[in-house]
Amino acid sequence: MLIRSMKASDWEQVQQIYTEGMATGFATFETKPPSYENWNLSHVDSCRLVAEENGIVLGWTALSPVSSRCVYGGVAEVSVYIGSKSRGKGVGKQLMLQLITESEKAGFWTLQSGIFPENKASVKLHETVGFRYIGKRERVGKIHGVWKDNLLFEKRSKKVGIE
Repeated sequence: MLIRSMKASDWEQVQQIYTEGMATGFATFETKPPSYENWNLSHVDSCRLVAEENGIVLGWTALSPVSSRCVYGGVAEVSVYIGSKSRGKGVGKQLMLQLITESEKAGFWTLQSGIFPENKASVKLHETVGFRYIGKRERVGKIHGVWKDNLLFEKRSKKVGIE
């Protein structure tokens, strides 16, 4: 398995994995995948990674800014999605470890994630790579007419933003 930077040409496979995540009902509030153009505009240019094996994208991760305010320039929200056939095989862990490294190189001092409580695999993944639970946003949004909670996790860099 190779972890590498995502290319625009990966979008079809990335979008398919995103669609699989949506189908679970507990990976995102989104209900239909965006176009590449819209997705591209809402994610940080750096820190977009895919896990690939024999030309097949197994999973992906990327960062989104949490705010347009300059004081939050080093804080980003994590998206991580693993293809249905690749779950439980360590793909997410390898992606997240590389994302943490790349995010620090890019100057991010805090990574955060909002995870549905039902998404136990994502909770475990985040805890495994050093994220800590910081709280719960109750009934923060609806998906398919159902209010959902969101668990908040964060990871502070030990290299960036410590001075």
